[in-house]
Amino acid sequence: MGHPRRRTVAAIAAASMWLTVGAVGAQEVKHYRFAYDQPKTTGYGIVGDIFNDKLKALSKGTMVIDQYPGAQLGQEPQVLQLVKSGDVEFCISSSANAATLSPQAGVMSMHFLFRSEAHLVKALADPEVSRAVKGMIADTVQGARVIALSTLGLRNMYSKREIRKIEDMKGLKVRVQATPTEDTMFPAYGSQIVHMPFGSVYTSLQTGVVDVAENGVNVYLANKHYEVAPVLSITEHEANNSLIWISDKLWNSLTPEQQGWVQAAADEVNRNEPAKAVELEHQSQDKLKSIGVKVVTDVDKSGFTAIADPYLDKLSKDLGPHAEKIKNLIRAIN
Repeated sequence: MGHPRRRTVAAIAAASMWLTVGAVGAQEVKHYRFAYDQPKTTGYGIVGDIFNDKLKALSKGTMVIDQYPGAQLGQEPQVLQLVKSGDVEFCISSSANAATLSPQAGVMSMHFLFRSEAHLVKALADPEVSRAVKGMIADTVQGARVIALSTLGLRNMYSKREIRKIEDMKGLKVRVQATPTEDTMFPAYGSQIVHMPFGSVYTSLQTGVVDVAENGVNVYLANKHYEVAPVLSITEHEANNSLIWISDKLWNSLTPEQQGWVQAAADEVNRNEPAKAVELEHQSQDKLKSIGVKVVTDVDKSGFTAIADPYLDKLSKDLGPHAEKIKNLIRAIN
């Protein structure tokens, strides 16, 4: 008389088989969080879009990136910790914030390391430079790895006043990124440094807590910093470089084929984003001029470079062998 029970077992088995098949079907598309602290309209959005489009194409739609711009998941130093712990899968960080995990990453934001926008684009898209940075992170950081480099162009100073030459910096309070490089260079120019998260810069310029901030042209535009600091001086003192990170937790859970797709999508970013970002900088400068922002393009950089140049060798050496290697590779690119 055991037949009904057997039938029930068979029915349960069949049902659970259907559940399994259903679950596999639902798992086919995986969504990953990709966090960054700038608006989507910046070069960070260009990174996210190139990466997502390529990864989606290679994975035939099974791997999808959900972008979380504007520091929705936290400021960069916090998000880097979340990537290390595996709570966020991907993020972009500035090289300066990367230096909170790997001090040698500070080499990427050394002053006047890049001679021009053309030099920056060429250097960042260079596979050797990219390999050297990945190697540095692999050696010095646990829990996360770097899969590509990108840039938001060169950084410039903005204020309520013009900065046409190094003498104009004297005694001014400048908001800088918290790296040994910045802490050394701005005082060498005669300024005082102030550290604060990016999100506090607008109010600090407005209230006079700082006199000057510095960033890329598009970042200045997108975050409306021109409202409180209407003079942009094109100092091009350092690059706004960034690293694209993946958590080891995710990387180690992927098949070799999936890892290949992720790296190929990252390589696409590395090759194509720098030129696009610089193009965006030029469009942003035109836009700023059209809304009445004063753009000082004829800054005399000679006083700055005279101070900065000797520091290039000294600081990279102090940072360590990876930093020195990266500096030499970048300087050698013509």
